[in-house]
Amino acid sequence: MVKSAVNISHKPVLIKEILDFFPASRANGFMIDANLGEGGHSAAFLAAFPALRLLGIDADEGIMEKAKIRLEEFGSRVSFYNGWFSDFFKGFLDTAYERPVFILFDLGISMFHYEESGKGFSFVRDEDLDMRISSKEDFTAYDLVNSYELRDLTRVFRELGEERFAFAIAKKIIARRNVKAIGSSKELADIIASAVPIKNKAKSRIHPATRCFQAVRIEVNNELENLKSGIEAAFDVLADHGRMAVISYHSLEDRIAKHFFKEKNRECICPPEMPICQCRGQRELQILTKRPLTASEDEIAENRAARSAKLRVVEKLPLEGK
Repeated sequence: MVKSAVNISHKPVLIKEILDFFPASRANGFMIDANLGEGGHSAAFLAAFPALRLLGIDADEGIMEKAKIRLEEFGSRVSFYNGWFSDFFKGFLDTAYERPVFILFDLGISMFHYEESGKGFSFVRDEDLDMRISSKEDFTAYDLVNSYELRDLTRVFRELGEERFAFAIAKKIIARRNVKAIGSSKELADIIASAVPIKNKAKSRIHPATRCFQAVRIEVNNELENLKSGIEAAFDVLADHGRMAVISYHSLEDRIAKHFFKEKNRECICPPEMPICQCRGQRELQILTKRPLTASEDEIAENRAARSAKLRVVEKLPLEGK
């Protein structure tokens, strides 16, 4: 089959490392790419394992159309779900899919959203403030920036962006919107930059709006709550001895994955004051990456998006009596 032309703007990270963790003995099984994006990781898996079947999930209908073109050469081996992965995994038992032997979460955001979506994800472009991954949702970045009170804006920037100057930036935004609603990504970026002290901007290696734009995007799309509920539901449907891989790009995402895996790796969940275990606990997974894997210098040189990527992989253990 001749592959249709499609412009790919996002280069997937850590492909070799992830492929090495796939259970080759189950290469004729079924896997789920929970963040399909433009289909880079999915294409690599399908090419490496010719009997593998794959479901790609993405909430963004625009980027999914690009992935469908990219993956059409694999025919009926690929299926698609347009929606949030948390919703899919929670409703998995109502589907006809078999339990997957591998689930991949490539978190973060694709270059497609920065360069092609036109939704104001980038602070270097002059676009309408939107930042919705799924256009089916109602709440936008415009709504957040122009309606959140000082306390809530500060919380978003401080907790979700880990922004040192959260309060000063929130005050500046409110002062500006009291004169005129803030409507574009460029306008928001300029306001944020004006609230950061000159000496700090000079010392920083990133644009002063980077952390706040991340925070707004996370809040608008409820990303952390989706991840918390989605990763738990996904683990529940994973086949015994199946593997789950999570690629995160900032500490908030990585912390959620790390803590979830740590809890599932415990044999006993009884309170510390209880001298004898009463829960008859069993470890539910084996952690295959004692420390998260990161990209090589060569990969980072070719793809700057890989510089912050961290990969954690676990294997689900069967539970006795279940």
